[in-house]
Amino acid sequence: MKGLRIGLAVVMAAAFAGNADAACRTVVGSADMITRDLATFMANAALKNAIEAKGLKPSGEVALSCKDDTFTTYCKASRKACN
Repeated sequence: MKGLRIGLAVVMAAAFAGNADAACRTVVGSADMITRDLATFMANAALKNAIEAKGLKPSGEVALSCKDDTFTTYCKASRKACN
């Protein structure tokens, strides 16, 4: 019986840990602009607006990646956000 209680406790702990992560998700904002500075600014602004529109609270650092094209720069900002 003691083994059953320990097993049940482990299963319940895993279930609650899963629910905590389920309340968080990665949100993305992106922009394609003429300069890298403008693309970075607009991607971060899009990310901020997306998080607010979903009613979430930002958590952690912003991950930013940019790629230069012939005439423009594309930037993508992502961040974890939670309820």
